[in-house]
Amino acid sequence: MAHGSYQPSMLDTAPTASLGRLAGAVRRHELTRGAWVDHLPGWVHGSDLVLGTLLDEVDWRAERRRMYDDQVDVPRLLRWYAGHETLPHPLLTEARRRLNAHYGPELGEPFVTAGMCLYRTGRDSVAWHGDTHGRSATVDTMVAIVSFGTPRPLLLRPRGGGNSLRFPLGHGDLVVMGGSCQRTWEHAIPKTSRPVGPRVSVQFRPAGVA
Repeated sequence: MAHGSYQPSMLDTAPTASLGRLAGAVRRHELTRGAWVDHLPGWVHGSDLVLGTLLDEVDWRAERRRMYDDQVDVPRLLRWYAGHETLPHPLLTEARRRLNAHYGPELGEPFVTAGMCLYRTGRDSVAWHGDTHGRSATVDTMVAIVSFGTPRPLLLRPRGGGNSLRFPLGHGDLVVMGGSCQRTWEHAIPKTSRPVGPRVSVQFRPAGVA
């Protein structure tokens, strides 16, 4: 389906998929208005092994959404896993457990759900937005993203405008958006005209946070 132009990472040749450490490895970027972002490149070792499973075994779904007076295709494929569903690779279950253990009281409520996006080519994207549905509209919430496949830039900017930050995410990279980030900042994955292979983004959220 989406394997055609994918180039595996020459730096990620581990024979099995595993996780690196979090404590002392994650770097925090303090933003404005109580927002922050944690970033850890290459948290997943052997990430291409996980990517293969996600591409082949997830029942990806195309969706359409209303925009103004029309229905348009969502420019990426989606799959959402409720807390009771088994995730498609055991490393993802372990990643959620490790994230809950590391962030603990700072997280408040544990990560439960897992939303997944498949960016098939550079034409797939997500527009500027903050995850402000449900409780995250009024309460600080945390979203953890683990990325697999060809790196694509995650851009962040303050709501209302301002300079943007850029985090290239792929090949097992981790980014965690916390504090007021969902309410006071926006993020996006822009389109690109470059020939790029697939990228899968796995987003862990607490229950009740869309």
